[in-house]
Amino acid sequence: MLTLTLDIGGTKIAAGLVDPSGALVHAATLPTPKGQDAEQVWAVIQRLIADAVQAAGGPVRGVGIGSAGPIDLAAGTVNPINIPSWRDFPLRERVAAAMPGVPVQLAGDGVCMALGEHWRGAGRGARFMLGMVVSTGVGGGLVLDGAPYHGRTGNAGHVGHVVVEFDGQPCSCGGHGCVETVAAGPWMTRWALAHGWAAPLGADAALLAAAAEAGDALAVKAFRRGATALAAMIASVGAVCDLDLVVIGGGVAKSGATLFDPLREALAGYAGLEFIRGLRVVPAALGGDAGLIGAAALFTSAT
Repeated sequence: MLTLTLDIGGTKIAAGLVDPSGALVHAATLPTPKGQDAEQVWAVIQRLIADAVQAAGGPVRGVGIGSAGPIDLAAGTVNPINIPSWRDFPLRERVAAAMPGVPVQLAGDGVCMALGEHWRGAGRGARFMLGMVVSTGVGGGLVLDGAPYHGRTGNAGHVGHVVVEFDGQPCSCGGHGCVETVAAGPWMTRWALAHGWAAPLGADAALLAAAAEAGDALAVKAFRRGATALAAMIASVGAVCDLDLVVIGGGVAKSGATLFDPLREALAGYAGLEFIRGLRVVPAALGGDAGLIGAAALFTSAT
């Protein structure tokens, strides 16, 4: 039987159907409504669920949900920073009501990304892994001893809010100096513009990456600064969790060597302990499908 999966973020909401081998056999995406109330956001999810059920053509084994957080795993509620109208939104309850008699599992979107890559992507075979997305924000999830690690509340793996600059910029989480404020795409672009990068109107991280690849010194410096912050965070999480692999996806990671070369160089300087010196950092393999596939893995022992 197929598993219906949801991947809910501040930019887009996706639904999929995943077979028992982890293959994504159906996927659909709609933009997350901006400036709308909670029920208008929920209406998008209802539409995606209805379309997926029709595509399944029969019963599904369960619904796996990966949601932007923070989440409350015990209560089944979510408070995504990037969906302001959802505060203590009863997501698991709503999905269960829309799919009566079908089991529902909820996890953070970072955990689902990590599970997807661990099951079907670049993380296959790793026992202790961090999966990360570096895009408009920095998110993550942990697979420890081959199993998803949710933590006390379901929010373990929020690596974007590891502090790397003690006197750094205020972050959307309410803290300051988080790695997200240095390495996320919009933050790198903002830093480059503030330091004199001559970019066209509407410049974004993709244009910054292209400029860095073309040898623009300021763009290269912005990427190196972001990569160094990521390396400091990865070394810290690697030491705490005794990791053997980090898989990085997301829009900024698509810049390839522009990000990964300075990141690996900086990591070699931060990873001083012998047990993390061999920590590998690799690009994700599943792209935007990782969260949908990983949400299905919440129901399987394959991970």
